[in-house]
Amino acid sequence: MSASELPQSSGPFRAGDRVQLTGPKGKLNTITLEPGKVFHTHRGVLTHDAIIGLPDGSVVTNNVGVEHLALRPLLNDFVMSMPRGAAIIYPKDAAQILALADIFPGATVVEAGVGSGALSLWLLRAIGPAGTLRSFERRDEFAEVARGNVATFLGRDPDNWSVTVGDLQDTLPETVDAESIDRVVLDMLAPWECLDAVTEALKPGGVVLCYVATVTQLSRVAEAIRASGRYTHPQSSETMVRGWHVEGLAVRPDHRMIGHTGFLITARLLAPGTILPELKRRPSKSDYSDDDVEAWTPGALGERQVSPKSLRKRIRAAGTGAELSKARNLAGDDAQGAPDSIN
Repeated sequence: MSASELPQSSGPFRAGDRVQLTGPKGKLNTITLEPGKVFHTHRGVLTHDAIIGLPDGSVVTNNVGVEHLALRPLLNDFVMSMPRGAAIIYPKDAAQILALADIFPGATVVEAGVGSGALSLWLLRAIGPAGTLRSFERRDEFAEVARGNVATFLGRDPDNWSVTVGDLQDTLPETVDAESIDRVVLDMLAPWECLDAVTEALKPGGVVLCYVATVTQLSRVAEAIRASGRYTHPQSSETMVRGWHVEGLAVRPDHRMIGHTGFLITARLLAPGTILPELKRRPSKSDYSDDDVEAWTPGALGERQVSPKSLRKRIRAAGTGAELSKARNLAGDDAQGAPDSIN
């Protein structure tokens, strides 16, 4: 996917564009522009045709005089409002993943599981058109939602992105060559089960990053990394973000904050045959029994289920958004010869 193939991020609004509308009380609504359609609120209606053709950052007035600010949603906005098959990785964690895993332009990255495609979008932006992203997902329904969300935001299916359905430990060795991957990002219940396959695929010096929700998962994957003898000492962290209200002399923390969402643990692959020097510190009580291990299994931890009816609805929403976005880009190609690029 070249830069010239990406959807425009500025200029007048076009049919097929997603627009974020902010009402007078700060309420946000995201719509996809379609000629002839109407956006309804409890305080009047706003026609899509009134927005199409306006510059980004315009104020539009509905039929009863209520004003709304119209802006193209940032990637941060999009991932928080897109259809979800599985829970998404929050932008605060995605930003840390890009930094801690050192995702760079041109990198070859493996991601598992793909969930709803939120992290896929951040990774695709970071690796650029010269990079390659290989995503793996156990559930075909989630993979379908992710494909729809990515196509909706980018306006097409990226050429440098593939989604493979299946268990990572089985499909990764069949899909990639040994020592061919720069970075691996694992978002799953039991990442320690995939460690052998990841170790084989990573280049020496490559980074593995695991996103886990609970301290039991964190402890289990850290011990698995240490026990393998193939990685540097794992580093763990979590990120919490607290906003501030700043208006004149009224400066105070917001009453709400984004607290714990997950832990990030990273390590780097050692060269074959390398023995990591021991840390000169008192050993911790890290032994665990069979009962402890059983408590850390995915079955014991529990996996949040999405009802089939809800999942079908989300798949339809993601697919509709993708089709509208692709149609917008095709119309732009016909009218202009080639779509505008993102800087």
